[in-house]
Amino acid sequence: MTTASQNKSQDGSTVTVLLALAANLGIAILKALAGLLTGSAALLSEAAHSVGDTVTELLLLTALRRSRRPADRRHPFGYGKERFFWSLLAAIGILASGAAFSFYEGYRTLRGHGGEEGRAWVGYAVLGLSAVLEGISFSQGVRQLRAESARMGETWRAYLRNPRDPTVKSVVLEDSAALIGIVLAFAGLALHQATGSAVYDGTAALAIAALLVVVAYQLAQTSKGLLIGQQANVRLVRAIRIRLAEQPEVEKVVDILTMIVGSDNILLCARLDFQDSLSAAELERACVRIDASLRQEFTDLDEVFLEPVPRNDPELRARVLARYGDILERDVQRPAPG
Repeated sequence: MTTASQNKSQDGSTVTVLLALAANLGIAILKALAGLLTGSAALLSEAAHSVGDTVTELLLLTALRRSRRPADRRHPFGYGKERFFWSLLAAIGILASGAAFSFYEGYRTLRGHGGEEGRAWVGYAVLGLSAVLEGISFSQGVRQLRAESARMGETWRAYLRNPRDPTVKSVVLEDSAALIGIVLAFAGLALHQATGSAVYDGTAALAIAALLVVVAYQLAQTSKGLLIGQQANVRLVRAIRIRLAEQPEVEKVVDILTMIVGSDNILLCARLDFQDSLSAAELERACVRIDASLRQEFTDLDEVFLEPVPRNDPELRARVLARYGDILERDVQRPAPG
């Protein structure tokens, strides 16, 4: 990915988060007012849901801003992982605010402490307007998701399962959950009005709480993997391995280690068995040339380390097989001589 593409990706993520923030802030206010007017636990739960989403967008904006800081002495690999940290806090925020309050409202209503329902039309109107605003934010999130997956050469479903930028996934999942939550709140409100039983309203609130728990868990798992040190996409690792194996000075690619250190940055460490006939000067020139060619072809590479090692180290070989098996080996073919 070129620098221009990286900037475009970052700008797109910022627009997506800002749109989601504006939508969720307005929706939260409307739902809270509607919940107080109607006495609906489901509407109040949805208000808490939108408040949680608003806090989440603020945290994601913080992540986008802080992760762009350049590398310095204390952080030689940059601040890209800040995006993963703040995304983890956003997931915790969804769980602590939206899910907890929704569960409380649902439980309180089922215990018979809910208020009498009134002015149901206000709730329907607010839910309808909320659906429109959430739909606009969701459409922007999906467009950004498709753009990111296209740049990575993946389907949008594959990218959503294993993204390098958790902010886009956060917005898409939050908006998806918001649209489902609106349907649940509408059903609870309508059934309460039709039957006079608050059980449906309380059940809808509990269902919204469960929905938010699932979303928070998914986002937390994504951020956890990236924070711990997730490897780059296997397709990219295979492509790098094949390119290394094609170098005339390289007898065998012994091992490749990668780690995502930012949404557009990858650290690479390659252990290579070079030809024994190379002098020290020739080995140095080969490493410089290989480094430059890799960075030119794979522009997401932020740091490249090439380590000469013998291929017959049994302990190293065992570690490589334990990590990758033969999933990479079968894709590497040595070029024919001449």
